[in-house]
Amino acid sequence: MQKIVTLTRHIIEEQRRHPGATGEFTNLINDLAFAIKLISYNTNKAGLLGVLGEAGKTNVQGENVKKLDVFAHETMFRALDHGGHLCVMGSEEEEHPIAIPKQFPIGKYVILFDPLDGSSNIDANVSVGTIFSIYRRVTPDGTPGTLEDLLQPGSSQICAGYVVYGSSTMLVYTTGNGVHGFTLDPSYGEFVLSHPDIKIPSKGKIYSVNESNFDYWDNSIKQYVHYVKQIDEATGRPMNSRYIGSMVSDFHRNLLYGGIFLYPASRRAPQGKLRLAYEANPMAFIIEQAGGKASDGAQRILDIVPEKLHQRTPLFIGSREDVDLVEKFIRGEMP
Repeated sequence: MQKIVTLTRHIIEEQRRHPGATGEFTNLINDLAFAIKLISYNTNKAGLLGVLGEAGKTNVQGENVKKLDVFAHETMFRALDHGGHLCVMGSEEEEHPIAIPKQFPIGKYVILFDPLDGSSNIDANVSVGTIFSIYRRVTPDGTPGTLEDLLQPGSSQICAGYVVYGSSTMLVYTTGNGVHGFTLDPSYGEFVLSHPDIKIPSKGKIYSVNESNFDYWDNSIKQYVHYVKQIDEATGRPMNSRYIGSMVSDFHRNLLYGGIFLYPASRRAPQGKLRLAYEANPMAFIIEQAGGKASDGAQRILDIVPEKLHQRTPLFIGSREDVDLVEKFIRGEMP
């Protein structure tokens, strides 16, 4: 009989690598997986459950909030608030840190999440996702967590992952020991290891960028995009343009096939658009563990120390050679 490795089993086997482990992290991941299953069910049934459309409000980012945004955020909070594993949470949908309710115990971990990435596409039945990032707290144990716990550099992450709600629901995560993908088997409601030890090709054929922003970019980015479209067999050009508009979906495809996702700064978004803490950092941890690279164009994403919870950053992420190339354009080293 073929060995079936569930997410729980995989986490337990990882835990055995650490003699001092208490099982608390495993329980946190199990709570997180439960929330993801609920979000997956409601995403797949969205048209039948009456959860499509606008919620009638905007979030801290100034974005229109979808009904599924609200559901996903509340589901993550309610699944994670009571287990005694966390001291504080941070969410794209909340301006301030989310405290653990007073009636529940305080833990030693910190989580940040984007509960429903790409939700502007949900009404068109385009794949969306969830992104999460986990740290150990830096403030004293037994006390409520603070903003300080949330503003850690990405290099301090102990776990990061994302979920794609597509033709199947797939969870991809790393704890710093490789990248592994699990597909939700709906017949018995378990995440099963389907993509062990994912590695991104060192060079890809795909570039993913919103080219409607072309006229707002710096010349270096314009030159790069023009370059990758040119025909040159010696350098494997042209690259193929693939852009869904859901970061999780674009990132996931490029992780498996090779390529680069870029969201540069522009005149409309001088600091970039993507959020450092719960979009760029978790994806950067994953891509580096898979053999790729993530940069803001000048420095490693994981080395940036955030100053604000919802701080934005330019992002260039994917196959190492492709990210190296765009950095050369930014530095003015390409003709």
